[in-house]
Amino acid sequence: MSASVAVYRNIYTEDRFRQTYGTEAQSSGRERLRDRLAQRCRCSQVECVHLLKKRLPVCSWLPKYKLKKWLVGDIIAGLTVGIVHIPQGMAFALLTSVAPVYGLYTSFFPVVLYMLFGTGHHVSTGTFAVLSLMTGSVVEQLVPIPLALNSSSPEAAEFEAQRIGVASAVAFLSGIMMLCMCGLQLGFLSTYLSEPIVKAFTSAAAFHVTVSQLQSMLGLRLPRYAGAFSLFKTLASVMENLPHTNLAELVISLLCLAVLVPVKEVNSRFRKRLRTPIPIEIITVIIATGITYAFSLDSKYDIQIVGHIPAGFPEPRLPALETVPQIAGDTVAITLVAYAVSVSLAMIYADKHGYSIDPNQELLAHGISNTVSSLFTCFPNSATLATTNILESAGGHTQLAGLFTSLVVLIVLLLIGPLFYFLPKAVLACINVTSLRQMFLLFQDLPDLWRVSKIDFMVWLVTWLSVVVLNVDLGLAIGVVFSMMTVICRTQRASCSVLGRAANTEIYRSINNHNKCYEVPGVKILTYNGPIYYGNRSFFKAYMAQLLGLTPERIRSREKALKAKEKREREAISSVEQGVADSSFSSKNDLLRPEMSEGEVQSVLIDCSSVIFVDVAGARLFIQMCMECQKIGITIYLANCNESVLKILTSSGLMKYMNPQHIFVTIHDAVVYIQQQREKPPETNTTVWV
Repeated sequence: MSASVAVYRNIYTEDRFRQTYGTEAQSSGRERLRDRLAQRCRCSQVECVHLLKKRLPVCSWLPKYKLKKWLVGDIIAGLTVGIVHIPQGMAFALLTSVAPVYGLYTSFFPVVLYMLFGTGHHVSTGTFAVLSLMTGSVVEQLVPIPLALNSSSPEAAEFEAQRIGVASAVAFLSGIMMLCMCGLQLGFLSTYLSEPIVKAFTSAAAFHVTVSQLQSMLGLRLPRYAGAFSLFKTLASVMENLPHTNLAELVISLLCLAVLVPVKEVNSRFRKRLRTPIPIEIITVIIATGITYAFSLDSKYDIQIVGHIPAGFPEPRLPALETVPQIAGDTVAITLVAYAVSVSLAMIYADKHGYSIDPNQELLAHGISNTVSSLFTCFPNSATLATTNILESAGGHTQLAGLFTSLVVLIVLLLIGPLFYFLPKAVLACINVTSLRQMFLLFQDLPDLWRVSKIDFMVWLVTWLSVVVLNVDLGLAIGVVFSMMTVICRTQRASCSVLGRAANTEIYRSINNHNKCYEVPGVKILTYNGPIYYGNRSFFKAYMAQLLGLTPERIRSREKALKAKEKREREAISSVEQGVADSSFSSKNDLLRPEMSEGEVQSVLIDCSSVIFVDVAGARLFIQMCMECQKIGITIYLANCNESVLKILTSSGLMKYMNPQHIFVTIHDAVVYIQQQREKPPETNTTVWV
């Protein structure tokens, strides 16, 4: 059964519609600002409670906690993630170029703080491979360690203190930046790191992590390169030193990979059937530590081991703040990456489970987490891909799972930590490499990305190549700039098309894509699918000139023709007044009616529904077009203008060159008005019938 719709109403210009349906005059900007400030500064018990729940979300979700329904899931998920945090934290500490114990600290303090201040129910925070890699590059640049340095010497301890001081300073400055961004409500900045950029960046960074771990897996003692082409420099150094490979560490690495890779694949494929994933990392760490201790592999085969891990908490101390000027640039990139990854993960799981997060509160949570934890010798932290996935798949429901995660790490710090003295560093390197499985699998998205958007595919490819070939920081910057350039290019090259009307309807569509939509005789209806600003005004002008034939030659010829016609009309009118009228003129209106050939454009109607904004340059272009069209006898009409566009056009003086009654609410209002103007003189009560 076909349905139909019939509408009979007045024709509405913007002025008439505003008079009929508009609101009363709004208060001034100063009054609105004063009202908002007064509302923000209002102090009451209700407002204080609301502020407390907003800034300390644990006060909001904890009283509503469903003990019987959620507690078991949170305990299992929290303990599982805690077990994963132990080997992963120590492994990522080596990636940061600091001692493994600092990875355990970074797996404890941020988890507790995010539980109190975070809004993501399924987010697990701690060490993250990409941040560790970026921080490690900064540490290596500022505090390089000589290859011949004995790890048990006092100089080595001094170098280690300097290194963690720099890493903590990066975390401190990153936290301060996040807190400032929260104060300025700059949570939206993470949107500049689009999904293709984040995925390409993390995938490319996985290659850097893998290559940087080769020397530990092969038992080589090589310098760590930083800057452009660091990946290739590291590969060349590894290839050059392959003859010096420690065979014992190579065997350990191969055995670890042979165990870790298949078990992780089982965890991934059967995660719906497994109540909790198999904790293969901690099992591997325990077995490798026991074998190394039992057979004295460190002394017999010169295997690099973790060494002393002090029990207990670190004493609070200030980071190396004197290095802030040197680390500021790198810290900006680290901060943006940490926040973008954290918010992206939080949003993914929030959408999946039907709740919302507050991006600015996430800034506050991660800002406090990094700032406070840096005082306890922690390096930069964020939400992590692997542990967040484990937390959700293991049945976690709320942030309370973080409490049980931190308890596991706390037990290791207080009691078990020193037992990992004989843990080979090659095992931690293998854990680093195998933890990147999800990042390498991001290549699977490329075919779908190519099919959906070739521009996003190019953004992904350029970002990936830039990060791999150049460096993590520089590659990310190139990816962001290239992504923004694609947006600018798309607004510059926005399409301009001619609209036609579907017969007996008020629907207007592009005649290029709808061959049964026809142009209204004498009216050229144009639509431009983008903003009109200084960057694309020349393209917009070229499109309009091409579609309307506004060439300088035509404008001059039509000007001459119009002046000649006006002269003839004045002579004819004077003849009529003298009583010697020509029989070809029936009235004064006929004399003044323009002589246009059939099919020639008499009116131009611009559909502004897709014009989201106009700047001063765009408004001046409208004025210039009005003047040029007036010279050749064409009248311009506008339709579907939003409030901001209409305000800028009006403020720029467009109404001096255009009749305000030629701005309509819809395209059909304008078309009916134009047709009625041709058929009869204007009336006060015009209507539109569809």
